[in-house]
Amino acid sequence: MAVYTGEHTGTHFDAPVHWITGRDGQDVSQVPARSLIAPAVVLDFSAESAKDPDFLLQIDHVKEWERANGPLPDGGWLLYRTGWDTRAGDQATFLNADETGPHTPGISVECASWLASATPIAGVGVETVGTDAGAAHSFDPAFPCHSYLLGAGKYGLTQLRNLDRLPVTGAVVVAPPLPIVGGSGSPVRVLALVER
Repeated sequence: MAVYTGEHTGTHFDAPVHWITGRDGQDVSQVPARSLIAPAVVLDFSAESAKDPDFLLQIDHVKEWERANGPLPDGGWLLYRTGWDTRAGDQATFLNADETGPHTPGISVECASWLASATPIAGVGVETVGTDAGAAHSFDPAFPCHSYLLGAGKYGLTQLRNLDRLPVTGAVVVAPPLPIVGGSGSPVRVLALVER
């Protein structure tokens, strides 16, 4: 699991990728303590993702969830359950790549932009290797979760597990990154507290 706050570099099928979305924002060591403990909600689209590994969360999905469960938490986490954590024991199955690239669920361009600009969340958490869909390298803009959410000073948690054990609302997430000065990401042991 990792938390991301800003600038990232990497490779994708031997082509260098570089995106800078939070260059003027905080580094990991500057994440305020109040952001490390926050309420969380779980949006479960595991059935849809099982049928379509390229499933994308849309604005209407989130609004429908809000009509049924209430507003997204102010300063909290939107945890996006896709069932992908069940694939974590096998790298090939987890990455689910072929000659066209990885095929993992994610968030649409429009939804990423809307979550960044029109909702009060602190960030999103996913079960996949990154906050963006596997095919996000071909989106416009590419990697919209990084582009919009990190660009808006919101955070991303990746490779989460056990979201199926959390209630739809009512959990509290504790996600303290290592205070890496100048760091754009960090390993983190994410814990969820649930009232019994």
